[in-house]
Amino acid sequence: MANKNVVKHKKAERRRRRVRSRVTGTPDCPRLCVARTLNHVYVQIIDDIAGLTLAGVSSNSNIIKADADAKDTKAALARKVGIKAAEMAKAKGIETVVFDRNRFPFHGRVKAVADGAREGGLKF
Repeated sequence: MANKNVVKHKKAERRRRRVRSRVTGTPDCPRLCVARTLNHVYVQIIDDIAGLTLAGVSSNSNIIKADADAKDTKAALARKVGIKAAEMAKAKGIETVVFDRNRFPFHGRVKAVADGAREGGLKF
């Protein structure tokens, strides 16, 4: 029988490939990619055609840490990351993005990032 962690990794890679086969960022509508770990959330705005990362922010960056309270939950920090990503996108002239949840289900911190980005003014 295969190792449980190997099977989990293969399933996660299959989900990631399935999502990425349907989501592509263009210069007009870049991809808002979310990655999460146990403690942090990372967001990048990517133009896949040029192969460029246009903006990026994470929950452990100094910008978010300065704005965070000690009582903030991880979901609250994820929402702040989404708002900051939207601000960075607006500064670069980006109005609409396509949301890439990577291999993660759309709830919890991933949904909080999306809600924060919408609150910040991005459309997807």
